[in-house]
Amino acid sequence: MSFFSNLFHKKQPDLKDLDLSVFKTDIHSHLIPGIDDGAQNMDESIAMLAKFESLGYKKVVTTPHIMSDYFKNDSNTILDGLSRLNEVKDKLNLKIEVDAAAEYYYDETLLERLNNNEKLLTFGDNYVLFEFSFHTEPPEPEKLFFELLTKGYKPVLAHFERYLFLKGNIDRVFKWREKGVNIQLNLNSLTGHYGPQIKQQARALIDAEQVDFVGTDCHRMDHLLLLEKNLKLPYLHKLALFPLKNKEL
Repeated sequence: MSFFSNLFHKKQPDLKDLDLSVFKTDIHSHLIPGIDDGAQNMDESIAMLAKFESLGYKKVVTTPHIMSDYFKNDSNTILDGLSRLNEVKDKLNLKIEVDAAAEYYYDETLLERLNNNEKLLTFGDNYVLFEFSFHTEPPEPEKLFFELLTKGYKPVLAHFERYLFLKGNIDRVFKWREKGVNIQLNLNSLTGHYGPQIKQQARALIDAEQVDFVGTDCHRMDHLLLLEKNLKLPYLHKLALFPLKNKEL
């Protein structure tokens, strides 16, 4: 049993609210107004940024969806939206830093982008956030990993715990991380927001110490308020001890 497992299998005293500044940077959110299923207007965007700041975050990398059938965003729509958001944020004297990347959906267009040498939106040390279908196992995920790595990107799989085709099984996380894939966990998975099975899967990832990044996946203020109400969660405190890559950004 690892050091972290030993530490948290002992009876714990009552925990205080975790200061989320320990994570420093949130790398998964939907804050640019009106371009996906996240913030729908600038007021919502600014309110969420103010809440991120009050929770202790120093930086947000917001990641709008790029999904061919639903959210036909590209670098221009995202970076233009980021510029507008930062302009308003600065006028209101919010101190939190805001950058943007994207959450790429694994469909035929993502491989096309890679084959055409289209530059993907990245964060940090050339990290690319991507997601699978929640319900259907993707075809040849290792092909996507190979293409991303060959192009010099560092893949980050969003919310591993939420994929129903992996329900109750984290075996593939070991194999995928060995191939160079980073694993991102949603903090609100630990609150039960997505259901008890996903909460259990998130805990299993933490117990196995197979988490590289955490994110809020914030689409609306309710997500941050729910997190704020659950800052005493033991598994949230356990994550705070991990050498998460958020802290390097």
